[in-house]
Amino acid sequence: MDSKSRKCNLCPRQCDVDRQNGQKGVCGVTGTSIYGARAALHMWEEPCISGANGSGAVFFSGCPLRCVYCQNYQIARAERGTEITVERLSEIFLELQEKNAANINLVTPTHYTLEIIWAIELAKAKGMRIPIVYNCSGYEKVETLQLLDGIVDIYLVDYKYEDTEIAKRYSNAADYPFVVKLALTEMVRQCGAAEFGEDGMMKRGVIVRHLLLPGYLENAKAVVKYVYDTYGDSVFLSLMNQYTPLPHVEKWPELNRRVTEEEYDELVDYAIELGVENGFIQEGETAEESFIPEFDNEGWKA
Repeated sequence: MDSKSRKCNLCPRQCDVDRQNGQKGVCGVTGTSIYGARAALHMWEEPCISGANGSGAVFFSGCPLRCVYCQNYQIARAERGTEITVERLSEIFLELQEKNAANINLVTPTHYTLEIIWAIELAKAKGMRIPIVYNCSGYEKVETLQLLDGIVDIYLVDYKYEDTEIAKRYSNAADYPFVVKLALTEMVRQCGAAEFGEDGMMKRGVIVRHLLLPGYLENAKAVVKYVYDTYGDSVFLSLMNQYTPLPHVEKWPELNRRVTEEEYDELVDYAIELGVENGFIQEGETAEESFIPEFDNEGWKA
């Protein structure tokens, strides 16, 4: 957000809209305040993020990427969300810490980067000490990430596409493979190799997630290969089979099914054959709507 022009270019969309005066970019929200729909302990992240007590997940409304198959589509489209101030956001962080959250988990935070930095500074001044997790789509602008240097402890980042055509079809972002590579380089520069506490919880580092989409095994393999060839085991790979076909994907019939056990097993076997050692996989029937929380303003309003 340019402080002089008040135009927003925080993400790679480069919308150049005046969010402070009510204009909306691709993310779907204005910049007059912060909108979100849930702030609560969340048990469904990787074990080193959720731990025994849960991650302090803060779900923001709006999203710069807006994938057609989004699992959190109600808030990604800004259809749900309540307005709060920066001061209230800082209080939310402290309240989650008081609930023994393992960390503060910022879910889809990109378009609120400036407000989040301010809120973190306020909360730290009042005693917040748990790690900050930046949980994002991977469609991030390096200049914006650089503002978070020294503030974010863990990047929990999606790497959705290595194929430009797939990125264009499902996220209207043909540049995604190029953008995510630059973003990941900056994230690793900031956080380095993973560090863990005696309790097994991640204190610093990068986890790269890939959600396997039905029928797109080769894209998934390409993602795994790039990440491992580039970073080895200095970053953790999280391979997910929890894709859930929700009603809004009817226009894309190829996505209107779950990932098969055979597809996922082949991806996991491929990662093992490459030599991946630091990673997470999902077992059992994970493709259920139980992974999608209720966006009911829990923990959001005072």
